[in-house]
Amino acid sequence: MPKNHPATIAEYIQAAPRAGQPHLRRLYAILKSVAPEAEETIEWGTPFFVEPRFLFAFSAHKAHLSFAPMATGLRCVRKELENHETTKNFLQIAYGKPLPENLIRRIAKRRLRDVRQRDDDAFW
Repeated sequence: MPKNHPATIAEYIQAAPRAGQPHLRRLYAILKSVAPEAEETIEWGTPFFVEPRFLFAFSAHKAHLSFAPMATGLRCVRKELENHETTKNFLQIAYGKPLPENLIRRIAKRRLRDVRQRDDDAFW
């Protein structure tokens, strides 16, 4: 995504494709509201939330964004994801489609809960 190396999530979003910036700002706001105490960092060129372990990340691409709550974060809502593009670890959302805010919020809350409970599988 960005050719330069952003130091903050705000810089990352600013460097993202213009079409995706509204989705990215809204996704960031949702994740920040779910995990306000989490450390925000850029690792491997990608925004991460960490508390104290990896919670979730997101990334911007040419025509979509990817939300990464790990496989355990998606597993609990696999049925609801049938109408969305997914991989084992990612929910992909095209910039031209609505952001599934309630679904993202539920996934993020579940992921936060799992990490706080130190579920052995929650890290991966």
